[in-house]
Amino acid sequence: MADRFLSIDLGTTSVKAGVFSDGGRQLDAFAASYASTRTSDGRCEQDPGDWMRLIDAALETFDLAGVRGGALTSQVNTHVFVDAAGAPLMPAITWQDTRAAAEAAELDAIVSAQDKIAWLGAPIPIDASHPLSRMKWVARHRPDVWQKTAHVLLPKDFALWHLTGARATDPLSNFGLVGPAGRVVPELAALVPGAAERLLPVRPITDVVGETRAGVPMANASMDGWVGLLGAGACREGAFVYLSGTSEILGAASQTVTNAPGIVVFCEAEGLRLHAGPTQSGGASAAWFCEAAGVSLGEMAGLAAGADGRAPLFLPQLSGERAPLWQPHLRGAFLGLDGAMGPGELARAVYEGVALSARHVLGAMEASAGGVSDRLMCGGGGFAPHVWGQIRADILQRPLERLAVREAGLLGAAAVAIVASGAAPSLAHAHRPFERFDATFEPDPAQKGRADDLFGIYCDAIAANASLGERLGALPV
Repeated sequence: MADRFLSIDLGTTSVKAGVFSDGGRQLDAFAASYASTRTSDGRCEQDPGDWMRLIDAALETFDLAGVRGGALTSQVNTHVFVDAAGAPLMPAITWQDTRAAAEAAELDAIVSAQDKIAWLGAPIPIDASHPLSRMKWVARHRPDVWQKTAHVLLPKDFALWHLTGARATDPLSNFGLVGPAGRVVPELAALVPGAAERLLPVRPITDVVGETRAGVPMANASMDGWVGLLGAGACREGAFVYLSGTSEILGAASQTVTNAPGIVVFCEAEGLRLHAGPTQSGGASAAWFCEAAGVSLGEMAGLAAGADGRAPLFLPQLSGERAPLWQPHLRGAFLGLDGAMGPGELARAVYEGVALSARHVLGAMEASAGGVSDRLMCGGGGFAPHVWGQIRADILQRPLERLAVREAGLLGAAAVAIVASGAAPSLAHAHRPFERFDATFEPDPAQKGRADDLFGIYCDAIAANASLGERLGALPV
């Protein structure tokens, strides 16, 4: 009988879980969503109790007897301020929350690019989602919470604490705070008084940190961006991958580090050095359109596929932008609207705008990794609509191979669990059985000229929209 492994992905909008065999088969599955609370001033919060309610529901659903190991991955740059017993003191501040933009600017201004390269191995910016920015904000605006805070936890670490009693984090989830040697940079932590003592001990991703009540040994694992890129295929030197979920994340496995700006370069783990470019809004843009238009995601795909007119240009920076710009104050826009355009053209524009943001990241990614991608392996729910996959291939002008199992985060977590259990010698070896594809999107060469021109306009439009958006945002409500 094949060994079985538990995989959990605590994402931005839902908890997904599965049981996998070491031969690459998914034997069981669970998925359920939860809500975020948003405000017009850029806040986005979640209730950590919702995470644990759904994780517990998943574990109750599965037959875990004899499961050899497990791993849990989660959204990153979401922070929970907890007391000594692990109880949340306030709602979790999610990665999409920009409330700490002012604190981020203050911190980033006192750390030079040279220091970032020396400490972190790359000029990673301190943005509104950085843990130090969040700590500085809470210390300044919620001193009552800060005084009671024993630890500042990522969702993965919060969940593992409550599942196993383990108090640990990993180096990859703490990018921007942990250096190439896998340790917290003391000079950075010292920028916010009290930050260092509120951080958890850093342990390798394949360490087994404890067992669930059902007796499943759980690996430390890491953030969904890194684990999802691994699951999408970034487990061998030179591989380029594209992960589409709430945000678009492009990645590459490369030991080359050029220090090109705009890209996160992780410290080495399990023999891999991953470069990652996370945007702020991918599937989130599609979800926004569906809510505004009163249609489902499937209906949106049909609208986009049926559009026969010229689409406007959509800028998907609805909540600012991360890679490669790292500008939290950017906002979205439609450009070039005319009276002949309808819901189909707007739906197609949203798809194209997200694809253009991915092309923006891909250029920075190739510069960072010192190579050019000839094809990308792809995963994530955003690749389910065939029309969107083809639009991406045409905009990027790269072939895209779609994994048969969409949930790359679950595949990556399963690979980590397999290695942590000792059932495979490397992540590449553990991942190989999962590398099955159900579609290849080949770029249309006839679309190259339009894609190149559209991308040029897109970059110019972002620059123009930045200043206009600031002026618009300054108007009284």
